[in-house]
Amino acid sequence: MIEVMDTTLRDGEQTAGVSFNADEKLAIARLLLEELKVNRIEAGSARVSSGEKDACAKICSWASTNGYADQVEILGFVDNGASVNWIADVGGRCLNLLTKGSIHHLTGQLRKSPQEHWDDIRREIGLARAKGLSVNVYLEDWSNGMADSPEYVFFLVDHLKDAGVRRIMLPDTLGVLNPSQTALFCSQMVERYPEVHFDFHAHNDYDLAAANTFEAVKAGIKGIHTTVNGLGERAGNLPVASAVGLLNDHLHQENSLEEGSLMHVCRYVETISGVRIPSNMPLVGEYVFTQTSGVHADGDKKGGLYQNALHPERFGRHRHYALGKTSGKANIVKNLETLGIELTPEQMQLVTRRVVELGDKKESLTPEDLPYIIADVLKGGHAPGEGLVHVVNYSLQLAHGMRPVANLRIQIQGETYEESSAGDGQYDAFMKALWKIYDRLGRRHPHLTDYVVKIPPGGKTDALVETSISWDLDGYSFKTRGVDSDQTEAAIKATVKMLNIIESRIV
Repeated sequence: MIEVMDTTLRDGEQTAGVSFNADEKLAIARLLLEELKVNRIEAGSARVSSGEKDACAKICSWASTNGYADQVEILGFVDNGASVNWIADVGGRCLNLLTKGSIHHLTGQLRKSPQEHWDDIRREIGLARAKGLSVNVYLEDWSNGMADSPEYVFFLVDHLKDAGVRRIMLPDTLGVLNPSQTALFCSQMVERYPEVHFDFHAHNDYDLAAANTFEAVKAGIKGIHTTVNGLGERAGNLPVASAVGLLNDHLHQENSLEEGSLMHVCRYVETISGVRIPSNMPLVGEYVFTQTSGVHADGDKKGGLYQNALHPERFGRHRHYALGKTSGKANIVKNLETLGIELTPEQMQLVTRRVVELGDKKESLTPEDLPYIIADVLKGGHAPGEGLVHVVNYSLQLAHGMRPVANLRIQIQGETYEESSAGDGQYDAFMKALWKIYDRLGRRHPHLTDYVVKIPPGGKTDALVETSISWDLDGYSFKTRGVDSDQTEAAIKATVKMLNIIESRIV
């Protein structure tokens, strides 16, 4: 079985601009251990800050109460017991000891001999064990060590293998390895020390973290390190989503990861970190289960010809068929089936032509736009649901030092309602006033799941803004968008589209 140690809370937090508070770190730790079911987590670094100490104490306390105490690890340093005492003080049970894995780092940073460094390491291990801590050892810059000074690496491991450490961790600290080097160096370690549990820690500077991890596992490495969404210093670390695909579908290695929890965990960390998941990121990106080409959609209809083993249902997701200039009849049919709309062959031809025309103009289309396109093309007046909800007027007030206020008058099914509310922003105030009306009427309404604003590169203050908002109503997920030179106006336009869509479903 391959062990997965996730270091989002330590190495991932070294992403530029990313910092988690104590409660956020605890929430992520719980998701990783309880839902995603990684084998181990690295909760933080010793002696960093008082906030880090509070966070690690919270995590260790929760872990001890809930049976995860031995799965929480903390990075520490060769510092004559200072890290050991810090970890013991927060209730930790495992020290991940950072040592120098290349002669270049040893002489350039510590200015010590290999024997002097080993003497310091051995003393640190003894202090940790005296405090009741287990010890894993990082060989920092191990990849360069194997390339430039393998005899030094072997000197350290020759001593460490009998020093009572649980694992020796082999980091590609600077992300310099390629798959051939990884295969060679990991094989050398495993063959020379078959009794040692080695972990491999990949960085993604050359976009090779997944490929290098693949080779490390093939070579006999027993543990790998990940971060959620590939967070980490510089180009980041191996994304845990990539580890799921590698281990389950290519290496067929037994592991503890729960595929069905992957999206929830990744989306949560996206929200907390403020670092968006790239739309094309494998397994968890917005577009990875979306077919755009009409040929592909047609092939899927005829037996899943353009699908692979990464079925979206494995990860709690669904396949989508995008609309644009490469869309064919099959793409549109797939979306109409979802919306419950049937068209004649002649109508389908007209709608397909219009979708392609809009795609040529770089229009961004969603399945929820189809009823409006159909209504326009077929000259049928309103799209299904359109006009059921109409904003009569509204005013938004913004004053320095005061909360924004919205006054709203809206018409639903011909009846007019008014409400006002304060909010944390103008759009928030508008939405609070809107939901007051819906709550008063006892009407269900969706909750907002994502909000994206797009402005053209180099756009000026009067540039058009496209606001795309994702919604969920009792498991029905959809997206609406609005375009305007004012961001709040664009968001309100997207919201009105949403109101008509849900009204048509309710009535």
